Amino acid sequence: MSGNFSLQYEDVASSADWRDNPVELKPEFMAISADSHVTEPPEAYSRYIDPKFRGQTPHVVDNPDTSINNQLYMVEGMGGFPFHTAAAAGMRPQDISLERGGFATMPQAGWDPKHRIAAQDQDGMLAEVLYPTLGMILCGHPDADYKTACFRAYNQWIRDYCAEDPKRLYGVGQTAARSPRDTIEDLMQIKELGLKSVMMPADPGCDDMDYDHPEFDAVWKTSVELELPISFHILTGKVSGQFVAKPPRGGKLAGFNSIMRDLQDITGMFIFGRVFERHPDLRIVLVESDAGWVPHFMSRMDHIYKRHRFWMKSADMAKLPSEYFSEHVYLTFQDDWVALQTTHMMNPDRLMWANDYPHSDSTWPWSHEILGHHLKGLPARQIDRILRENVKELYKLDVETRVSEAAVAH
Repeated sequence: MSGNFSLQYEDVASSADWRDNPVELKPEFMAISADSHVTEPPEAYSRYIDPKFRGQTPHVVDNPDTSINNQLYMVEGMGGFPFHTAAAAGMRPQDISLERGGFATMPQAGWDPKHRIAAQDQDGMLAEVLYPTLGMILCGHPDADYKTACFRAYNQWIRDYCAEDPKRLYGVGQTAARSPRDTIEDLMQIKELGLKSVMMPADPGCDDMDYDHPEFDAVWKTSVELELPISFHILTGKVSGQFVAKPPRGGKLAGFNSIMRDLQDITGMFIFGRVFERHPDLRIVLVESDAGWVPHFMSRMDHIYKRHRFWMKSADMAKLPSEYFSEHVYLTFQDDWVALQTTHMMNPDRLMWANDYPHSDSTWPWSHEILGHHLKGLPARQIDRILRENVKELYKLDVETRVSEAAVAH
């Protein structure tokens, strides 16, 4: 049974040399990737930075350890980070390494939009929703002012990147959530720039309150008014993104296996903190979170609420926790066979597939072969929703997604 959970990337890679024998692009699997990434060049932060922080922006250096042939992204107040795995899509697992590589070895599509469409076409993508890479690490920066300056500069750069092809490249802006007032200001800037969502750090930049605090209600109200969904990406917490530098219990693989827990905690806070109850039109997105865990998570929340709310002195909720989850929470995933076997136990209209290009967990360039394995037996309508229509509706994307009935009749 365990061998059926996933069509492993190494299995696909060894089945044929994809450079000479590319995967067949089938019409029914043409998709909008709900979570792809840029690999920001240094000018993504330096070009538009607040003059106060000029000279302190993230920059790339050769590794001072000459025994390691790679580059480091240096971040003021955090140190250096190797980043070759940020562009390891298409590599065999045994070839992925932090000990070599840098911008010279990575696909130009990560930072040059002129190369992006060719990468989309190779994998059968109609369009992509684009998240940062270094920006995920910056979410854990201790200085909220520095984060704010970097993110506001990045938002303008990603606007420029997406301008290369506005119908296939859709950017997500960032906020440091330095305060509710500043977060609202960021949301308004992000909307003005034409970006489609706002990515918030797992932990707000203000230490005296969390996202369920009543003062953040104005932020959620603004999100709804601006039609700007809130995104939470894995590895954007103060601690979760640092497991490479400081291995957790069980080592690095154990840490990597647990990276969706921040997003589960955030979801519980929005539900039990009554945020969705107060804001019935608010939508959040758990990005790269997988979704196979959702049925048990919803069931567990309902059990806790029904069995334990009285002695825990928790007031009644208007709906069951699972109902709030099903309506308000979207999820993106790439290689999650379990999620696609359990769509009947959750809301398939909240599932959004992604290829995670060009990161190490990406299905590129084998997405169609993997989807052919994972989507077997799924109703045509669900395939259409999960690969295309859910993300298109949520972000109001101007993408032609009509697929003929004949194409999905398999």
